[in-house]
Amino acid sequence: MSSKIVTKDGVEIYYKDWGTGQAVVLSHGWPLNSDSWEAQAFHLASNGFRVVTHDRRGHGRSSQPWDGNDMDHYADDLAAVIEALDLKDVILMGFSTGGGEVARYIGRHGTSRIAKAGLISAVPPLMLKTSANPGGLPIEVFDGIRAGSLADRSKLYRDIASGPFFGFNRPGAKVSQGMIDSFWLQGMTSGHKNAYDSIKAFSETDFTEDLKKFDIPTLIVHGDDDQIVPIAAAALASKTLVPHAELKVYPGAPHGLADTHKDQLNADMLAFARS
Repeated sequence: MSSKIVTKDGVEIYYKDWGTGQAVVLSHGWPLNSDSWEAQAFHLASNGFRVVTHDRRGHGRSSQPWDGNDMDHYADDLAAVIEALDLKDVILMGFSTGGGEVARYIGRHGTSRIAKAGLISAVPPLMLKTSANPGGLPIEVFDGIRAGSLADRSKLYRDIASGPFFGFNRPGAKVSQGMIDSFWLQGMTSGHKNAYDSIKAFSETDFTEDLKKFDIPTLIVHGDDDQIVPIAAAALASKTLVPHAELKVYPGAPHGLADTHKDQLNADMLAFARS
């Protein structure tokens, strides 16, 4: 089953609703859509959970508004989906940018509807290098992505997917053209302005205060060879802010571990959901 809800500012948010049981809600990464979660959604829905995945505003099959492409709106859109479906006791998990969305949701909306949280290859607490966050990535990295987006967006997505995202630029990597094609296809369905604005949203939003509000069981999963969201300023820093979280580091895993390490991630997410 799939459908759409309309937010209070008139944006249509597409979602898929698979299976029955306790709800698992999954937030996707940039510049992708809910299809990027399909391996995990299929696995969880096949094992007794109701899995809801949505396309972020401006991505996939959701509408492409000029404004509101920021974490506060993303979090409020997520809340709108959860409230429209009246989901309770939710296991809320986010990948990459979606991890930021999950953190900001908890920061803005609390955990009254949330039972557990998961941050998978996630961007919190802050990707950008600042005086207070010296381990982050310099602004030039994100300026480069913006420049690439304006110059040749299709090529940018091909380059990211065929290179660092799945670790296909590493010696001896087994390259999957299918994974590259899927990333490119999802990226090209995103709105140009929306994906451009989202670069600032995922790189410059500070989730430190949001993470401090995590008062529920939390799973953090990250690859130690993540070239997109380096583990030190992300998962390891998040663990210090959410000390009760369970941290699972995948040795040698790239950013896109939901595909490259899907069997391992499926098993870990299912075990966490059942715990």
